[in-house]
Amino acid sequence: MSTTPGLRAGPVPGADSAPRPRDADDCALDDGLTGHGPSGHGLERLGAGTLGWIGRHLDHFDPFTPVHGAVRTPDPGGAHRPAKAALELALLTHCWTRLDPGDDPRRAEATVRVRAIWQHPGFPRLLTAEPRGATQYRLACAALAPAGTEDAPFRAALARLTAADLAPAGRSPYQRLELRYYADKAGVAHAVESYPELARRNVLVTLPATALARARRGEALDSRGAVESRDAQDVQDAHNAHNAHNAHNAHNAQDAQDSRDAHNAQDAAAPRPDEPPVTVPEAYALTHSAFYLSDFARTAPGLPDGAVADAAALTGRLLDHCVRHDWWDLAAELVMTQVCLGLDPTGTPEGTAALACLARAQRPDGSVPGRSAATRASAADPAAEYFAKAYHTTLVTALMTLLIGTGRTP
Repeated sequence: MSTTPGLRAGPVPGADSAPRPRDADDCALDDGLTGHGPSGHGLERLGAGTLGWIGRHLDHFDPFTPVHGAVRTPDPGGAHRPAKAALELALLTHCWTRLDPGDDPRRAEATVRVRAIWQHPGFPRLLTAEPRGATQYRLACAALAPAGTEDAPFRAALARLTAADLAPAGRSPYQRLELRYYADKAGVAHAVESYPELARRNVLVTLPATALARARRGEALDSRGAVESRDAQDVQDAHNAHNAHNAHNAHNAQDAQDSRDAHNAQDAAAPRPDEPPVTVPEAYALTHSAFYLSDFARTAPGLPDGAVADAAALTGRLLDHCVRHDWWDLAAELVMTQVCLGLDPTGTPEGTAALACLARAQRPDGSVPGRSAATRASAADPAAEYFAKAYHTTLVTALMTLLIGTGRTP
């Protein structure tokens, strides 16, 4: 989860990530999510652990505290990292306040920290550090601003947005949806089409058919490959029989043929690479679209007739893939997508499997140590490096538990 594509820094789960054995830390919270409702003990531990870890690391989310001097990491998203972490913390507090208006001291403390960042005179410079994402960063900053920041310095940066910055031309339907979502929440005028029009062209509507077409092409290639393999085997058999006759050594030829037959049978039985039904960037566009169209589960997504069922089916297939490969960040976002589509993840097999997967990944300190098992942080990493790898998925998982716990408002 991020507020813009530019906010997603660092590695994404790779298609070659393989399942791995669980270690002791992975199993620490494997205590029975399956079969429990939204208030089940395992889900409560997952939520309490992630929110607690975030509360203990607020200094790391704040780009203006001394601890952040050590957080800079040499990756392509480095210029965005300080603003990215702060904006994601703001998104959490923004949604948390709407979902649970009660007096939660954890949320109050996080909101105080967000307010201090938003009021800092150096924050606008971080928002525009990378021109490519500057428009979305400024819009997200204004959209997620807590009360008491009406005169904060970032407002001046927002006022400098031009019509060209907000033009829908040249943007994909998903990018236009993202632009409209944050511009509307920020109170900024724009020329992006209506939500119903955006929904009709959105990946939630188009991707299920794309995934089905790809699956059919893959099946056709498998079938054609099997025929070609049999034809090649027939040619090889004829060639071997001819050689065996000419050499007058049928015994040795049969031994060689048996070896080749075993090898070819092994090749024929080998499964196709376990690929996700859509690409990883497409999967993230799917999840974010569900967030924006439903305003993080506050309303129905407004998809055309039949599209919700198709999107939910694709979400389930993606969740199955994430569980098999321990893609924790995407799994948490897909569980949130189920909520945004009107489903109860604790009542679906793929949802409960994903929740159990995240509970296994959670460390005893409450964090989820990375976007995937392949890219997870080590407990031996320096604190700043561990935070850089773990905070995003930990925050996404925390927000996921909040969405499940409260559901959609009437």
